Amino acid sequence: MAEYETPYQALATFEDDETDEAPSHDRDFMIHVVPESTRWNHIENLDDFFARVYNYHQRGGFGCMVIEDILQLIQFLFVVLFSIFLIDCVDYDVLFANIKYNGTHKVTIPEAVIPLDQCVQRFSFGIIVCILVAFAFWVFRTLKVIYNVFKYTEIRSFYNNALKITAVELANLTWHEIQRRLLEVQKEQQMCIHKQELSELDIYHRILRFKNYMIAMVNKSVIPVKFKMPFVGQYAFLSTGLKYNLDIILFWGPWSPFENNWKLKEEYKHKHRREYLSQFLSQRILWIGIANFILSPVIFLWQILYSFFRYAELIKRQPNVLGTRRWSNYARIYVRHLNELDHEFTARLNRGYEAANMYLDTFTSPLLIILAKYVAFFAGSIGAVLVVLTVIDEDVLAVEHIFTVLTISGLIVTGCRVLIPDEHLIYCPEILMRTILAHIHYMPDSWKGNAHRQNVRDEFSLLFQYKVAYLLEELFSPLITPFILCFSLRHQSLQIVDFFRNFTVDVAGVGDVCSFAQMDIKKHGNPQWVPNTEDEPSKENQSEGGKTELSLMHFHMTNPEWKLTGNRSMFVQNVKTQVQKELVSPSIMQGDGGLMTSRLPGMSLGMLPSVNTTGLGLGYNSLASSITMQSAMFPGPISTLASGVQPRLRGGLSHIEGPLGGSGSGIFSSMQSSSGSISNTAPSSLSLRGNYDEGTIEMLSHDMSYSAIYLHDMQFRKAKGNNQYETLEDVRARSMWQRQDSNQPTVSTMPNIQEKSSEEESTEEVNTDKLFTSNQE
Repeated sequence: MAEYETPYQALATFEDDETDEAPSHDRDFMIHVVPESTRWNHIENLDDFFARVYNYHQRGGFGCMVIEDILQLIQFLFVVLFSIFLIDCVDYDVLFANIKYNGTHKVTIPEAVIPLDQCVQRFSFGIIVCILVAFAFWVFRTLKVIYNVFKYTEIRSFYNNALKITAVELANLTWHEIQRRLLEVQKEQQMCIHKQELSELDIYHRILRFKNYMIAMVNKSVIPVKFKMPFVGQYAFLSTGLKYNLDIILFWGPWSPFENNWKLKEEYKHKHRREYLSQFLSQRILWIGIANFILSPVIFLWQILYSFFRYAELIKRQPNVLGTRRWSNYARIYVRHLNELDHEFTARLNRGYEAANMYLDTFTSPLLIILAKYVAFFAGSIGAVLVVLTVIDEDVLAVEHIFTVLTISGLIVTGCRVLIPDEHLIYCPEILMRTILAHIHYMPDSWKGNAHRQNVRDEFSLLFQYKVAYLLEELFSPLITPFILCFSLRHQSLQIVDFFRNFTVDVAGVGDVCSFAQMDIKKHGNPQWVPNTEDEPSKENQSEGGKTELSLMHFHMTNPEWKLTGNRSMFVQNVKTQVQKELVSPSIMQGDGGLMTSRLPGMSLGMLPSVNTTGLGLGYNSLASSITMQSAMFPGPISTLASGVQPRLRGGLSHIEGPLGGSGSGIFSSMQSSSGSISNTAPSSLSLRGNYDEGTIEMLSHDMSYSAIYLHDMQFRKAKGNNQYETLEDVRARSMWQRQDSNQPTVSTMPNIQEKSSEEESTEEVNTDKLFTSNQE
């Protein structure tokens, strides 16, 4: 009979020197030996666990996380103590020589510093209160850091023992690979006991549960983020402090609608309680707003000190930093996909940064440019003379306020340079806007064809704001946030309660999630964004701006192993089918793809690896050129496919989207498979397996760009009641206003002349005759 194997092992027999035989009952005693790996069985809070696994990978591992947390504690302590030292422990009369202290030598630093005992006696009541509040907050942060260190240790053990990933290997693995191993560990150890196997979507739901709710609420205008301000107009305000208060109120605060991280309170699921819950939530928002108002002086003081210590030296060294732009906090919610992790979202925004910057730079005021040039001339002249004088005789530096004049003149010159555009700038707002859309994937319908208008520029500036505007938002956020909570958000309490009830679903093995995050096309899709569909969900259930459709397409490409089912699979397949049909269908604009691209040097479809898009017409040719435009106009990763040199990637893979070899599941891949015109050097998930470079990874990101712009074009044509692409007359009309509305002087450029063989010329003449014949018919 075969020996029966169990995880139980016999306890070793204790043999005494005086006893030859142990008692029989001791020999039969058994204990259960728990393997190291089974400690990950049945994790209670999988939301927190998966979020920590993700952050461990993105933040560089145990050492980086611990050091960063400790340095943040030291930074907070330094800001508080150094600020108190500057306020009460420095004798500024001695430092500035306002009084005669010692005439024998220069004043030293110890002479300008007040002794510690005298400094403490000078503390006012306000300083003492600030010290107590800061100390209490620091103690709380310290305890939290100690708790996090233990959690970091647990996650490190999970990586080493369960995922079999060491600290050295961490930087060379993508999140897609980490996620794949997580799914394998689930099969072996059952981290979630409610489900035998987890999917990629389940992990995303766990990590982004509350983020998906926030994205959907902003998409459905449940949370107010846009306000009409006097003398300014419409303004989007979503500071870090306001977002923190929203998280407390809606998700993890003591009075939030959620019972725990994964379950909505049962009373919020019943309609008859909506009025009571609305009043209850409104009262809690009011009390939190009042608490913000009471603490606003202390928080405002902290914001001033922190901003000063963080940005003062940077502004002194690089004054033009305030003239740079950044994606606003509102944009980071508005253009974010459902089920999109931070590193995936950041990569999209970074790719669209240069195009967005160029687009806003095209809007200039001639009067402002003239004033900036002459003011910079006057200020620069004064600064230059003072610099020359200091070189001739250093005693000039002893003149009172000489450094002040030099600093102010330098700041004025730098500020004026920000207002003066590049003289080589090309005015092409429509192409730039489509390039931006290719990366950020969202924009209102009213922007299409109107990118040259000032109102579109103003609306886009809400997404892409000056850094100085961001700093002012964060600085005055403690004073503005209480008013938004008390007078705006509080009145949305009923809509918030209804949203949680109507758009929360219970997913097996995951818990309560936002139904929009399920990316259910039948329930939340918009018929204008779905090809060949007769289903039309109610207006209340439809997402705005193609959020459901674009999120589904992005998640499908980022996680190609995820199994599409039901209407989601049908949607993706219908889009690919329609693309393939349009790819081979005849078009009156066939072969005219160079019209839009010839206006910019180096911009043509030839930059892509032999993509045959002529069958899609001029509209799709222009969007293809828009996507590839960044490679020609902006510095950055350049594909090495043409040169034949393919250096392998070393490190930095933790921020790459999706699988390293590409998904091969988007519209771009669909075009490749149907046309068969992709050359052997084109990037694909098959030909590039095991051999990747920076250019290849960048080319693979174009797949989602094609999908986004194609869906936008399809929606625009459906909204217009026209399934045809734009005509030659439309393009000529737009090119006309681009020339007329340009604030830049007209720059004549030489046409791109290429020699062609006689056979090519004859073929072109035949195609031209056919084109005019079809137009006349």
